[in-house]
Amino acid sequence: MPQPTALCVYCGSSPGGHPDYVEQARAFGAEMARRGVALVYGGGKVGLMGTVADAVLAGGGKVIGVIPRQLVEREVAHQGLTELEVVETMHQRKTRMFELSDAFVALPGGFGTMDEMFEMLTWAQLGLHAYPCAFLDVRGYYRQLRGMLDHMVDERFVRPEQRDSVWFGDSMEKLFHWMEHYQGRYTPKWIDRSSVEA
Repeated sequence: MPQPTALCVYCGSSPGGHPDYVEQARAFGAEMARRGVALVYGGGKVGLMGTVADAVLAGGGKVIGVIPRQLVEREVAHQGLTELEVVETMHQRKTRMFELSDAFVALPGGFGTMDEMFEMLTWAQLGLHAYPCAFLDVRGYYRQLRGMLDHMVDERFVRPEQRDSVWFGDSMEKLFHWMEHYQGRYTPKWIDRSSVEA
């Protein structure tokens, strides 16, 4: 696929416990703006979410935020975005972010980041989309998660092709290069004959 036009970024509403997280989020947003890639994200102005959005905006880029009404106050909705869509539920938020995007990247984050990214991985596994999904690692944050995905393959819960379609790394240049050359393809889930015949 060509370079993504609208990149969905999942990341923490907290800045994390080390300044490198904020620095890398800012650098990533600046790189998106430099490349002319629009940001789609959760609509908050706090934590890494706000850092990425502010960096894209500072670079003259486009930012679309999608936030549930119940979180407008809790996550402090960013009022300076190119577009801010307020939806009613978390499910609508995730669906709308998917509709607006053609690639997905996770920066460091917590439960929400994992939930959103793994839903996209699941949808890819089910053949509902063929967009690139990647984890931009900072300070080894995703090292153990990467090992867990490899363990899923070893234990025959995930196919090697499905695991290999997910990118992990700490280089923004390599990430964008990978996305530009990504070729998504559907690989059926791993269902053993014994489980069907049981």
